[in-house]
Amino acid sequence: MNRADDPNPENDTPASDSAAGASLHNATDALIELRGVTIRFGKQTVLRNLDLAIPAGQTLAVIGESGCGKSVLMKTVIGLIRPTEGQVFFDGVDLATLDEKSLARVRIRFGYVFQNAALFDSMTVGQNIAFPLRQHADLSPAQIDDVVAARLAEVGLPRSVLAKKPAELSGGMRKRVGLARALVLNPEVVLYDEPTTGLDPIMSDVINELMLRTRHRYTVTGIVVTHDMTTARKVPDRVVMLYPIARLDEDEPQMIYDGRPDRLESVRDRRVRQFVAGEAGQRLSEMQQEGRD
Repeated sequence: MNRADDPNPENDTPASDSAAGASLHNATDALIELRGVTIRFGKQTVLRNLDLAIPAGQTLAVIGESGCGKSVLMKTVIGLIRPTEGQVFFDGVDLATLDEKSLARVRIRFGYVFQNAALFDSMTVGQNIAFPLRQHADLSPAQIDDVVAARLAEVGLPRSVLAKKPAELSGGMRKRVGLARALVLNPEVVLYDEPTTGLDPIMSDVINELMLRTRHRYTVTGIVVTHDMTTARKVPDRVVMLYPIARLDEDEPQMIYDGRPDRLESVRDRRVRQFVAGEAGQRLSEMQQEGRD
């Protein structure tokens, strides 16, 4: 029996949500597309023969255990990691065909919200948010100040924080400053790397709401890498789940779920249901066996 099979025959919902329609899977109108992408670091394979098409305007959540390749996938999409095999297309262009200057121009069309905000400690909040504008936009200082103030207001922070250093802010405030900086160049795509990690439930939901508002206000395409199932249920149009290569058979696909958030609990694949429910289940047995080997 394939590991994806469910011993409970009463549950017949497919792991891939075909009812979600062509908007989930159709590559013909994809803004971002991965074709047969494999990523290896030395002898370790992190992504294997991955196909993924993301239409413009869609928000995709990528879930899965630590080490399954979620963050590597995000860095591959933006061209920071080159595929060992396969191709990555953005707006119809194969990123492998671009030189570094052209690739830098493509990256300006992305906003990146880092897991720990990744703010410059030596800069004020205002300087952090303004940094992309000073690097890439032909604006006067007054115009930059106006844009920074507007983005700060959008993430619910007062102007009084502009002169503060990141060390003076709470974790939730730093996350919001990171989001404001990611949005300052009006990106077409926003990448969120574990946006709610380390936050309490209320602040996590503030970040979720800000992601939803960003999606509707700017009609951006979004990719959210997350372990937070509240985020995975609330924010995206679509969820994909990756599984660690080391625990797959050679002929098993690495993407074990691709569908709507509201179908996660009812899929046939036991691995998906256990991850969504936060249950150790079969994984604990596997870890115990690995410890004996």
